[in-house]
Amino acid sequence: MTAKPKRAPGPDHPISVERNPSRVVVSVAGRVIANTRDALTLRESTYPAVQYIPRRDVDMSLLARTEHASYCPYKGDCAYYSIPLDGERSTNAVWTYEEPFVAMHEIKDHLAFYPDRVDSIEERRS
Repeated sequence: MTAKPKRAPGPDHPISVERNPSRVVVSVAGRVIANTRDALTLRESTYPAVQYIPRRDVDMSLLARTEHASYCPYKGDCAYYSIPLDGERSTNAVWTYEEPFVAMHEIKDHLAFYPDRVDSIEERRS
């Protein structure tokens, strides 16, 4: 079995995590799934910024854990959730790094949402 590669963020693949000063609200099928003032914005290389929301601010009763998994050499093993309210469109719509590598420890206990698998991810100033 081949070991999974492990890499650290650096000049060739920068990753930053910072607190988002806005309220972040995620909605699906007319329901608020997440509502927080404690989101973290992760910026990775040339990818679009991603909002990581603390689990405590997500209605976990509306999510269903799936068997889907992936791996990121910068963050570690990734687990997924679907949002049954929205049917097939929201399959594996949510991801989380439950035991991220030390360099990404800030995103532990946080969830992120695919923008095209939810109705909206809004950043509100109030």
